Amino acid sequence: MEVLYTAVLLAWVIAVVRFISKAVYEAALRRYGDEYVGIYFARKAIHILAGGLVAFVIPVFGLFSSFVMPLAMALLLAFFCWWPHHTGELMYWFQDPNNMYEVDFCLVWGALMTASWLLTGAWWLGVVPILFMAVGDGLTGIVRNFLFKRRTKHWSGNVAMFLVCAPIGYFLGPFSWAGVIAAALASAVEHVEKIGETYIDDNITVPLTSFAILLFFTLSGVPYTIVS
Repeated sequence: MEVLYTAVLLAWVIAVVRFISKAVYEAALRRYGDEYVGIYFARKAIHILAGGLVAFVIPVFGLFSSFVMPLAMALLLAFFCWWPHHTGELMYWFQDPNNMYEVDFCLVWGALMTASWLLTGAWWLGVVPILFMAVGDGLTGIVRNFLFKRRTKHWSGNVAMFLVCAPIGYFLGPFSWAGVIAAALASAVEHVEKIGETYIDDNITVPLTSFAILLFFTLSGVPYTIVS
């Protein structure tokens, strides 16, 4: 059954990437007249509907008994996203020739799901940081684009991200207030776009920061509720 579940999830992700995100791109392009805004909205649709939703359904429905199939799926999708960069035939509605952040997203997704299973025998330690990135940061970008009609790191997006991520961190998994702390730090880290002249991919920094915080509380034995 796990092979079947993997096939269904892969088919869904491919449908999101090839069709749904393209429709989002075209709608945004018509509305705003800016190709980059269209690409940005398409990317966020993929974040939420592919990366976020798939991560969420795995623990909710108990689809997999180990990390093997989710990791294999992540690696396959990373290759699927990398290959157009290699050939030069980009999926123009969401891929940027100047970066391969979507490849990073797939690899981090697979790494966190794998680490979560190996460290805890469960999924939430990996799923919650992924949702911070996929849903929290995804809605952050949408809010900023609605407000400013362009890509920007305005603080309003970070507030929106925290308002989305805090309940995710509190209610999903066993983390309670530790999840809110992780949400706050992830929302702050998202604002950092570069250090010096080096650009930073928040597809890496946001989930890894929140994963580290949740892992600290998990391994240190500090009660998840923080306060009684």
